[in-house]
Amino acid sequence: MSIKSDRWIRRMAREQGMIEPFEDRQVRQGVISYGVSSYGYDMRVAREFRIFTNVLNSIVDPKAFDPKSFVEFEGDVCIVPPNSFALARSVEYFRIPRKVMTICVGKSTYARCGIITNVTPFEPEWEGYVTLEISNTTPLPAKIYANEGIAQVLFFEGDEEPEVSYKDKAGKYQKQQGVTLPKL
Repeated sequence: MSIKSDRWIRRMAREQGMIEPFEDRQVRQGVISYGVSSYGYDMRVAREFRIFTNVLNSIVDPKAFDPKSFVEFEGDVCIVPPNSFALARSVEYFRIPRKVMTICVGKSTYARCGIITNVTPFEPEWEGYVTLEISNTTPLPAKIYANEGIAQVLFFEGDEEPEVSYKDKAGKYQKQQGVTLPKL
């Protein structure tokens, strides 16, 4: 297994539409950076958010998730309440090749403010917009800036193709379009 470089990422984006829209350089001026980097791609967060609220005293149950636990919000800046979280989606649509697996880590600019971005790995042949879990671990409200960097995707290519890809098993989050809530 090997980690893939900026050259490989650019080639796969151009030739196979692996990332759309694709920024072939790192954009940094006045924004939280996004675009291709040496060994990864810094994806952006879109303007679409679902902010966790406990107005109805719901219980978080991954097997029976109550969508009323979230308030929908669209805008250029999302305020995540203290000790809470929001779901969002990426600006970019990803198409992962059959021999590739990704790991995604939050950007240091947010992490140094106590804002943690969690994204599960993109399995071979998964595609869609990424649902991002953004946690505010601080006792203060936190700003999230839409259309700016939120997390870095690292691409790893296996030595051989898997027997069964995400597409082959018809994964429940295949081709997700918006902020996607938990499914059983």
